[in-house]
Amino acid sequence: MQSIDQHRTTFNTYLTGQIRMKEPEQLYEPMQYILGLGGKRLRPVLTLMTTEALGGKSQEALPAALAFELFHNFSLIHDDIMDAAPLRRGQIAVHEKWDVNTGILSGDAMLIRSYQLFEHYEPILFKELVRLFSTTALEVCEGQQYDVDFENREKVNLAQYLFMIRCKTAVLLATCVKAGAMIAGASSSKQQAASQFGLNLGMAFQLQDDYLDVFGDPKAFGKQPGGDIVTNKKTYLYLKALQLSGQQERKELQHLFSIRPKDPKSKIQTVTEIYLKSGAGEATTNEIAHYTEKAMLQLEKLSLVKETEVLFRSFGEQMKGRKD
Repeated sequence: MQSIDQHRTTFNTYLTGQIRMKEPEQLYEPMQYILGLGGKRLRPVLTLMTTEALGGKSQEALPAALAFELFHNFSLIHDDIMDAAPLRRGQIAVHEKWDVNTGILSGDAMLIRSYQLFEHYEPILFKELVRLFSTTALEVCEGQQYDVDFENREKVNLAQYLFMIRCKTAVLLATCVKAGAMIAGASSSKQQAASQFGLNLGMAFQLQDDYLDVFGDPKAFGKQPGGDIVTNKKTYLYLKALQLSGQQERKELQHLFSIRPKDPKSKIQTVTEIYLKSGAGEATTNEIAHYTEKAMLQLEKLSLVKETEVLFRSFGEQMKGRKD
């Protein structure tokens, strides 16, 4: 079984060979730009790892892995436009470096290219992968819409928030792992276990993302610090703080999430203090650990050899402990 770094290197080499500059440059240069900003390639690495772990050849999973990475980056371009986010991975966001129209069109081209990559597979597997991918893509759009809706909705509960991040983030990781199992020719039960592993890992990943938005090192995290607070996103931290705070802090928090001051520094500082004082920060890290453990339990159903299971557990722990 190859290491995580070996799979990442293999994927990056494949990506470089597949995504090349061509005319019109204004369409393809932003695609190369965002794909060149780095990232740990978690989604494609998961696809390659799963295929190999379940008896397939990881090389056969490369087209699907690239499709998922392109789709992920397409969604990032559009998310940054919707959030008016100035940075992505510590660099200028695509819509800021070029313009909004270019960002939309380049993102659309990445989505179309994602579908084309599944044409590498035989008809039956092609049909199954495209069906899975289409269902997932629609769920991601639904999750993004819920996320936008929640910014202006007065009442959002924890169950609604968790469902939103399931759609917006977790289902794509679930699909990456399940697709790897499908390419390997794994049984339906193993495909389902793989999917649940990815889903729970995705839940932990998004909760960690929300946590790092407030408490992470801005240089390592590569995003505008306190961006979720600035845009009034009702994250797990916010909802848990409402649940755990006293009446005065609860009212102050609700007020702060109803305004958008020109200079948000004071707002970010006050909200962060409430998150810490209420125990919402600790509650969020506990929830991250909870979903990570749920993911690890699924590994037992995959009947992996010891070395491979250790590799998957290491992957999960790395995600839980990431700083960016």
